[in-house]
Amino acid sequence: MAYQVRTWHPKPVLRGAVALEKAKPAAASAMVAPAVLRALRKNKTLRYGVPMLLLVVGGSFGLREFSQIRYDAVTVKIDPELEKKLKVNKITLESEYEKIKDSTFENWKNIRGPRPWEDPQLLQGRNPETLKPKTT
Repeated sequence: MAYQVRTWHPKPVLRGAVALEKAKPAAASAMVAPAVLRALRKNKTLRYGVPMLLLVVGGSFGLREFSQIRYDAVTVKIDPELEKKLKVNKITLESEYEKIKDSTFENWKNIRGPRPWEDPQLLQGRNPETLKPKTT
C-alpha cells in the first residue's frame, strides 16, 4: 500500500474565473498598499532620480541664500571713528606707483633670504660667499 504525502500550503491556489472572485479579500486596499510600496522601491526613477532632482533644486536655493550674504555684507555700515582711521592710513595702488615711478632698477643685487634654520639677523648685509661652509 503506497502512502500519499500531502503538504500544507498557506494559500490555496485557485485557477480560473471563479478563483479570481474567491481570491479577493474584503479589504482590497490592505493588499494594494504593500504591493504599491514594493513597486515604488523597485522603481529606479523614484529611487535615484527624485533624490537627484531634489539635490539640484535644493542646491540652487541654497546657493542663492549663500550668495545673497555677499551682497548684504556690502551694505553694512561701519563705525565713523573706525572709518576715519581707515581713511588716514589708506594706501592705494596709485600712491605706491607714484613712490617708485622715478626709481631705477638697473642697479640691483640678488640677496638670498634666510632659511628657517638660519638666523636672519646674521645674514642681513653680509656677503653670501662668506656664509658658505668651508670645505678642506
